[in-house]
Amino acid sequence: MTFRIPRLPRPAFRPPPVRPPAFDGRLHDARTATSVGRWLGAAFAVCLVTGLVSHYLQHPPDLLADHLPVRPVWGYTFTQGLHVATGLAAIVLLLVKLWAVYPRLFVWPPLRSGRHALERLSVAVLVASAVFEVFTGLLNIVEWYPWPFAFVPVHFAVAWVATGSILLHIAVKTPEIRDHWSRRSAGTRALPAQDAVDRRSLLLATGGAVGVVTLATVGQSFTPLKALDLLAPRHPDHGPQGLPVNRTAAAAGVTARGLAGWRLQVAGPRPYGLTLGALRALPQAGARLPIACVEGWSVDADWGGVRLRDLVARAGGRPGRDGLRVTSLEASGAYRVMEMGAEYADDPLTLLALTLNGQPLTLDHGFPARIIAPGRPGVLQTKWVHRLEVL
Repeated sequence: MTFRIPRLPRPAFRPPPVRPPAFDGRLHDARTATSVGRWLGAAFAVCLVTGLVSHYLQHPPDLLADHLPVRPVWGYTFTQGLHVATGLAAIVLLLVKLWAVYPRLFVWPPLRSGRHALERLSVAVLVASAVFEVFTGLLNIVEWYPWPFAFVPVHFAVAWVATGSILLHIAVKTPEIRDHWSRRSAGTRALPAQDAVDRRSLLLATGGAVGVVTLATVGQSFTPLKALDLLAPRHPDHGPQGLPVNRTAAAAGVTARGLAGWRLQVAGPRPYGLTLGALRALPQAGARLPIACVEGWSVDADWGGVRLRDLVARAGGRPGRDGLRVTSLEASGAYRVMEMGAEYADDPLTLLALTLNGQPLTLDHGFPARIIAPGRPGVLQTKWVHRLEVL
């Protein structure tokens, strides 16, 4: 006799239900997001305004090219130093803001309506553009470019995307922002009272982190604090002749051997050329001016050389009316050829500099001659000048 073991029916496989993650942290709330968001919004506003100043000084529209401000001489030092310092502070604020709101990325269902879908899309654009701006800006100040696009135009364009996204976000979230703007707002009072102490501690810690980052980097442009310049990529006293160098002669393809027989060519109604000895024989002038770079560092220095307006006048240019095109000996680069408006070219402090802090320029600082002008970005203070053209 054969016995058969009855087969039991296999239970149907049922995958576990998909549930969004649960967040038990008490400070992922609208009050925390609003408090940090105010600081972050202010930081982005400062970065936008100071960034526009830098952009239009480097790439002025034709109507403004001859009317850019040349005073105060420390104007670009201040605006670009503020731009970089605020941008670094914004990194801390952005990370805290994202921490406060990231649970909302996991709301379920992810899309509740067409309006909700548009809101989430706008937030995605806001987060992506904000993260792009602060972190590409950070890599720019350390001069590391691991991307295939040109930094300046893309950073400028995305700044407008971020600005538009912020304004749209504020418009959509105005009721919630208003309800949590202050400790006495209705939405804030509805939150658990015991969270207020922890929230205050978080905000104080955030402010402290911003303060530490600022104090440890701002000395690269605000030299009274240079002793605290621990995190910035540049120190104002480090470099040949006591001045930092961004682009060395080796990087620019300029060599001492290649400068043999150097002559300055000045093109205009009455063109002429000058050897270095002839330049040194002309009336010399001095100016104490900062060299201020887009990376945020700046240093005041004593420059000596020939006033540019004297060279323009000798070539038949019209003082106060004609600008200049300046060409460098560097082999390549976005700023090998630079144009200077009439306001700068005619300013008595604008020099074709031959000396720095009482000594002849070193090769890395632009020997035999470079431009130094008040209130201009460092990338426009052209080094290794060999041609001036009156426009």
